[in-house]
Amino acid sequence: MDDSSTNHDAEPKNRLRKIGGKVRNVTRPKQKFTMPNSETGLKIVIATDAWKPQLNGVVTTLDTLGQILTEAGNQVMYITPQDFHSMPMPSYPEIRLSLLPNRKVASMINQFQPDAIHIATEGPIGRATRRFCRRRKFPYTTSFHTRFPEYAYDRIRFPITWGYALLRDFHNHGETLMVATPGLMEELDEKGFKNMKLWQRGVDTNVFRPMDTGDLFEGLPRPIMTYVGRFAVEKSLEDFLDLDLPGTKVMVGHGPQEDELKAKYAGKNVHWAGTHFGEDLARHFAASDVFVFPSRTDTFGLVNVEALASGVPVAAYPVRGPLEILGDAPEGAGCMDQDLKQAILTALEKKDPEQCREHAMNFSWEAGAKQFISNLEIQGFDQDWWLKSAKMADEAILP
Repeated sequence: MDDSSTNHDAEPKNRLRKIGGKVRNVTRPKQKFTMPNSETGLKIVIATDAWKPQLNGVVTTLDTLGQILTEAGNQVMYITPQDFHSMPMPSYPEIRLSLLPNRKVASMINQFQPDAIHIATEGPIGRATRRFCRRRKFPYTTSFHTRFPEYAYDRIRFPITWGYALLRDFHNHGETLMVATPGLMEELDEKGFKNMKLWQRGVDTNVFRPMDTGDLFEGLPRPIMTYVGRFAVEKSLEDFLDLDLPGTKVMVGHGPQEDELKAKYAGKNVHWAGTHFGEDLARHFAASDVFVFPSRTDTFGLVNVEALASGVPVAAYPVRGPLEILGDAPEGAGCMDQDLKQAILTALEKKDPEQCREHAMNFSWEAGAKQFISNLEIQGFDQDWWLKSAKMADEAILP
């Protein structure tokens, strides 16, 4: 073929590429604000793929954080699956995957003009928000809530090392990766995660408290052994439900494994209590004799602290999450054992509601919210600036 013919054919294509690039530059959303711009409280974006009506620690943490920040005089805008067309996640229908969120995410952020952007999850919304920030060179923070590599392996045998490689790529470009506990921080450091700071979780001890629960579990054989959370394979619920124990196992929540578990344990000493929230959920905790947490994969396990705040001891495996909560707890607050049955029996025997409640008071939502604000520090704006801007500078700074 003649070289001149080849060059002649290439010229129109090159011109089209240049025109296409100019069109993309015109239509691409531009930076419409300068960060930070705080005068009367902070404006904070929280982008999350996990949101209501899901019942889990991530949703509880983010929802409560927003309430505390708003009450202090700040503005919080959530970007959630409720803002987009979405589809159920295969094998996990209660998780909604947002479809083509990039443009709307950019529009929402530009209109809100935030002082800080926090990305809580690694799903479509989290990735769209991260893409927006990186293309415009906006600082952003992320947080580590869920062991998705282990969950993906349990469900579809996706290699765990590949999963953590994807998460490292997602988180390591941010200003800060917020992590719930020092132990988890050490673990992630060994896996190559960077720029980490502690963001302690907490519970509302005014809602979760010892109380008169009336006849909530009347007619059910005691002791009442309760689980609260998702019914999903990664929670190892069969470890609990298979145990030969006196009394009643109460299951509060819902999830993809629900129908399977109900069929398998029909006629057993299991009571399916449904999903509950707020004061009603607190009554279910307070009416229990022991809280059972069979998961081996949770990064923290907020429900454990909710149980303790309700005066109920916790039985769990000695793994990351429970260890962070019960590691220094008094004897009456619960028991961890590789033999889950023994952990339950010991927790029941040693139960001390006052010790449970006292230990739970070490976990405060207000302290966690203050840590979150301190972690927003970026070059030129230290944590004192953020705390003053968020109207939270009169509280002690946590390490």
